[in-house]
Amino acid sequence: MDDRRCSESIQITMCFSAAASFVAGGALSAVGVITVSQAKTKRELPFAMVPILFGVQQLTEGFVWFSLSSHAATLNLVATYIFSLFAFVVWPIYVPFVVGLLETVQWRKKALYIFQAAGLAVGVYLLYSHTLSYVTSEIVTRHVVYNNSHFYGLTVMLLYFGATIVSCLFSSKRVINTFGILTFLFAMIAYLFYTNAFVSVWCFFAAILSVLVYVHFAHRAA
Repeated sequence: MDDRRCSESIQITMCFSAAASFVAGGALSAVGVITVSQAKTKRELPFAMVPILFGVQQLTEGFVWFSLSSHAATLNLVATYIFSLFAFVVWPIYVPFVVGLLETVQWRKKALYIFQAAGLAVGVYLLYSHTLSYVTSEIVTRHVVYNNSHFYGLTVMLLYFGATIVSCLFSSKRVINTFGILTFLFAMIAYLFYTNAFVSVWCFFAAILSVLVYVHFAHRAA
C-alpha cells in the first residue's frame, strides 16, 4: 500500500450480509466461552479470549448493517466506532501482547518487546486519529462501506502488520505461527481480490481463523 492510496479516504466494503456477521459472531462467541473455560493459567486467559473478541467484532458489524437498513442513527454511530476501534486499535495492541505473554524462550520474548512497542504506538496513534473526525458507514451497492478521512501512511501500516502478523512468527508456539502465516495469506487474498473491502474481509477471515485457538486448547485437553 503506497502513501497515495493510504492518504485517500479509506473505504472498507463489507462483502458479507448481516446474517453472516451475526452467525459468525454468535458461533465464535460460543466457541470462545468454551475456550476460556479450558485456560489453565492467567497467562493463557488473554489468548483464550481471542475467539470471543472476534465474535464481538463480527456481531458489531452485523449491527452496523442492521442500523443502516433500519435508519437507526445512534446504533449506527456506536456500532461503527466499535468495529473501527477493534480493527485499528485493539488488534495491533492485543496480538503482540498475547504472543509475548505466552512466550518462554528469552530471545524470542525480547524480540517481541519490539512488536509490542510498535503495536502500542500505532494503536494509540490510530485511537487519537479516530477522535479527529467522525468514522461513518453507509450502504453502497449492497455493501456496507466505512468512511474515514484520516491519513494512514505507509509507516503506520507497516507497524500495524508487524504487530498483528510478524509478531506471531516469533512465537515458539506452533498454533500462533500457523495463525500468523494463514492470516498473512488471507490478507493477500483480501487485498488482491477484495481491495476495497480489505479490512472488513480480512477481519472476517481472521475471525474464522481464531477457531485455531479453540483447537489448540481442545487438543491439549484430549
